[in-house]
Amino acid sequence: MTRTLYTGGQLFDGTGAAPASADVVVEDGRFVEIGSGLDGDEQVDCTGKSLLPGLFDCHVHVMFSGIDVLRMMQTPFSYPFFEAIHNLRSTLDQGITMVRDAGGADLGVQQAINNGLITGPRMQISLGMLSQTGGHGDDWMPCGASIPLLVEHPGRPSTVVDGPDEMRRKVRELIRNGADVIKVATSGGVLSPRSDPRRGHFRDEEIAVLVEEATAAGRFVMAHAQATDGIKVAIRNGVRSIEHGIFLDDEAIEMMLAAGTWLVPTLAAPRAVLALADLGAGLPQHMIDKARMVVDVHTESVRRAIAAGVAVAMGTDSGVGSHGDNLRELTLMTDCGMTPAGALHATSLSAARLLGVDDDLGSIEVGKRADLVLVDGDALEVDTLGARIHSVYSDGKLVAEPGRAATG
Repeated sequence: MTRTLYTGGQLFDGTGAAPASADVVVEDGRFVEIGSGLDGDEQVDCTGKSLLPGLFDCHVHVMFSGIDVLRMMQTPFSYPFFEAIHNLRSTLDQGITMVRDAGGADLGVQQAINNGLITGPRMQISLGMLSQTGGHGDDWMPCGASIPLLVEHPGRPSTVVDGPDEMRRKVRELIRNGADVIKVATSGGVLSPRSDPRRGHFRDEEIAVLVEEATAAGRFVMAHAQATDGIKVAIRNGVRSIEHGIFLDDEAIEMMLAAGTWLVPTLAAPRAVLALADLGAGLPQHMIDKARMVVDVHTESVRRAIAAGVAVAMGTDSGVGSHGDNLRELTLMTDCGMTPAGALHATSLSAARLLGVDDDLGSIEVGKRADLVLVDGDALEVDTLGARIHSVYSDGKLVAEPGRAATG
């Protein structure tokens, strides 16, 4: 097997160790040696560059890019599948080699990546989001019609449920259809027409059944949880990660610490809605009003969670806005008090732990799969990191060269 030597760069290995000069050797798709004075059959000169592990985005929607309700109503059913190809490539160009799709992508999209039919990051899929009637995933409009962001089909079933028995059956159906993770909305949200992000959804017995069924099948549960009550019902019943966490209070933060629950902040999401509105996107006024309402309280909640030591994994909610500027989330996290090294940890090993893949991914360590990102300059300058991605490797294979495209 060919030994490829990466030499001359600064290594940020994702484990929490300080960046240091080091050589890295890749063979047969895995890291086999890390140190100094190493040799290889082929050599990649990393002078002036930093080496990072493949990065993660734990909350994306690859099937759409930029919420515009009027445009989506006029988009043919099959178009989002082709749009996903572009979105996946844009994500990979950010150095992100694994994502968790929080609703939209189905088993066919995942399989197309795994089989090499299309190029993209590794992916865990949730298919859709379980919602109560009138909840964040209920697309009913005041006119009486339902206008979904993504139309249900045999690979992505309806996910509106009420009561423990319906919940149990629907979780099993999602798992049958290929869901790697189960997503549930335990509160209202910004985008939904008839829900309030300050109000909790589902009762304890419904979420307990959900987690029981998911756990029995070896799946984790992620909760769209913005309201304080919705956050707490998720934590009480063993949900693994809180997505958004807009109205976190001190008790909820203490509950997260005690239970070891992750926070995926998605600070970019409400800002993306407001940016789209400024550009004239076809958004209902309720979306704009709710996005304005939550931006500041969201930032403060995340700031308090970070200060308290809650485990954080990076997620952007890309799809609400555009794909390809994912690493802007790192700046938003540092604005909330996280160190640059902490932000990089949140998008590498912490994220891998959340997704349950840290035995193989998330850091540059001997024996792990060789997902590797080369960055021009200092990796800790996170404000400009997304613009300085030079090349991206997955299993030791070059899969993206945004740096060459930018200079060539």
